Amino acid sequence: MGGFLDKPKTIKHNDSGEGNKLLYGVSSMQGWRCEMEDAYYARVGLAEGLDEWSFFAVFDGHAGCKVSEHCAKHLLDNITSTEEFRNGDHVKGIRTGFLHIDEVMRKLPELNQNAEKCGGTTAVCAFVSPTQVYIANCGDSRAVLCRQGAPVFATQDHKPILPVEKERIHNAGGSVMIKRVNGTLAVSRALGDYDFKNVKEKGQCEQLVSPEPEIFCQSRQDMDEFLVLACDGIWDVMSNEDVCSFIHSRLKITNDLVTIANQVIDTCLHKGSRDNMSIIIIAFPGAPKPTEEALEADKRLEKQIEEITREEIETHQITDYYELLQALQDRNIEGLPPGGGLHAKYPVIERTFKELFPDEKCEFYEFYQML
Repeated sequence: MGGFLDKPKTIKHNDSGEGNKLLYGVSSMQGWRCEMEDAYYARVGLAEGLDEWSFFAVFDGHAGCKVSEHCAKHLLDNITSTEEFRNGDHVKGIRTGFLHIDEVMRKLPELNQNAEKCGGTTAVCAFVSPTQVYIANCGDSRAVLCRQGAPVFATQDHKPILPVEKERIHNAGGSVMIKRVNGTLAVSRALGDYDFKNVKEKGQCEQLVSPEPEIFCQSRQDMDEFLVLACDGIWDVMSNEDVCSFIHSRLKITNDLVTIANQVIDTCLHKGSRDNMSIIIIAFPGAPKPTEEALEADKRLEKQIEEITREEIETHQITDYYELLQALQDRNIEGLPPGGGLHAKYPVIERTFKELFPDEKCEFYEFYQML
């Protein structure tokens, strides 16, 4: 939903923290969209006897940012205040919290001033306890758990074409057209979106769009490296395997999770993502640590890319940045970051091009507009 800008807004909002033997880094960027509709929440150490627990969440709003921002502020309290959560039934507590906040928001006039176009948001969140990770998703934002450089668990995106989702939509009197609910909404579960939740004879979780999350419990293991929560602006252009292998390789170069989160978003932008992008990386004690070998290899790679860039420019008399990018994509360069490829090293190419042609434009986004 929403239109596009003539060029992307690439300023990032960052956050980071540590505690409970966890490190986390956040990056969020508006990108090509006319409005920033993402929101997030990150907290290490919860109140009321949950000091060793942490909570992280990403929300991808549509038709406005009000619902995503409200959920970022209030979902945690809606979950932890439930009787089920307080009594130790955390899975039921998470479900109740999701359904409760959805009912509360329906009654808030500031979120429902325009009945014809009520906004909504996807949500993916994780509670990390000393022994477990509870993950809940509602919509097509996604959580991926990585061990030894590969995904071992991932949530499933709630899309209208999934058989279970499609059946519920049909039972509520709706249809799935062009892979969307009634031809308009690309997700089949979300918080908000009350214009899709008005079938009186159906229950709260039986509507065209359901607020019910899928909830998973993963036992923590020593091999756990990191957990990623991200909106579909990331997953549109990078697979679970891409993201895990890329972050795994970057952790061998730096332990700065904000830097790595920024690199993921920049790489996705270079790969052609047109959406808002938000990502939280939560690193466990088993995450890779920087090594001199990996640092030196990355320096050699960047030097090699600079040399190849200069060679392409000089040999083929290239003076156009977009022509240069196309030429470099055809080169077989070994040792590129797994999952990111040459797109992850565009800053090196841009820097080299600017040194040789300081007066020429080299905004990569114009390259994608030409494709």
